[in-house]
Amino acid sequence: MNGGESACEDDNGGAGRRRRWLKIAGVTLAGVLVVGAGGAGWAFWRLNDNIKSVDINSALGDNRPAKLRSSSEPSASGSASPLPSGALNILVLGSDSRSGKENAELGGGGEDSGARSDTAMVVHIDEGRTGATVVSIPRDTLVTRPSCPLESGGSTAVAYSVMFNSAYAVGGPICAVKTVESMTNVRMDHYIEIDFSGFAKLVDALGGVTVTTDEDIDDEDSHLTLEAGTHHLDGEKALALARTRHGIGDGSDLGRIGLQQKLVKALLDQISSTNLLTDPTRLYEVADAITGSLTTDTGLDSLTELMRLGESLKGLSSDDTTTVMMPVVTAPYDSNRVVADEPEASELWESLK
Repeated sequence: MNGGESACEDDNGGAGRRRRWLKIAGVTLAGVLVVGAGGAGWAFWRLNDNIKSVDINSALGDNRPAKLRSSSEPSASGSASPLPSGALNILVLGSDSRSGKENAELGGGGEDSGARSDTAMVVHIDEGRTGATVVSIPRDTLVTRPSCPLESGGSTAVAYSVMFNSAYAVGGPICAVKTVESMTNVRMDHYIEIDFSGFAKLVDALGGVTVTTDEDIDDEDSHLTLEAGTHHLDGEKALALARTRHGIGDGSDLGRIGLQQKLVKALLDQISSTNLLTDPTRLYEVADAITGSLTTDTGLDSLTELMRLGESLKGLSSDDTTTVMMPVVTAPYDSNRVVADEPEASELWESLK
């Protein structure tokens, strides 16, 4: 594993930044705008009812990093319903849950039950909502997983040198948030998760995506075979591309992040080229795909709150967004895993406070 490489700044300047959106961050930031556009229409009640939520704040209590001082402040006083403008940190996960028939069919092998955080990133939105930093956390990162409360009662035991994505597997969103806060000392103001079937439905609702790959891909695990070149992918193949790791490069999770960057660039291009506002049927399909696949914290569990988030991000462009990967190095005792590269990793997290 080439664990010492961190996917940081691209040498191509602004054009490079436009290419460095990651999958879930792109779907989230672009998707909430789509939802916002359709939310006032005839399907509001259905879309609102789609969203699932977890009360993370109540579960974790007060023993957490401090809130960002301005994370809940509105943009202007005296307004009837002012938009929020403060800084935010949002944990965004892509879940490879096999629950439900559609997710199981798209699981690409593996276990029939349970779930892991297949993709994880912290989205930091700057004060004023005109800039953002997206930090990807490789799922193969070895961490100390704290004790996490369980919905059924009791709690998990502290675990040392375990893979980061095990937190979601043993304790769901609550443990994922607690683990991220423990390893970063940064409070997550919100949580957003999208699952297998929802991502595939979103791509299909948009009419597919066009992606150019630099090398042949043949991955038995994700069931994807592509020759190098340009391809128009449906939802199932786009999901397989997002999950591919063993058929490219050194087979590491770090290589997969590069494919996800390409995929989200393609998604954003497709969204921008599709005039959803003039096609109510497709607009509803896209909004239904997004909301039907979301699990959020209780602060974002309504279409109204998602719309407000989307509206507050209208001034945020991809040129103002920086995407990096948490600095990592190969684990000294396991060449197939990585650990945080210190002090660089801590300095990165400190910059998000």
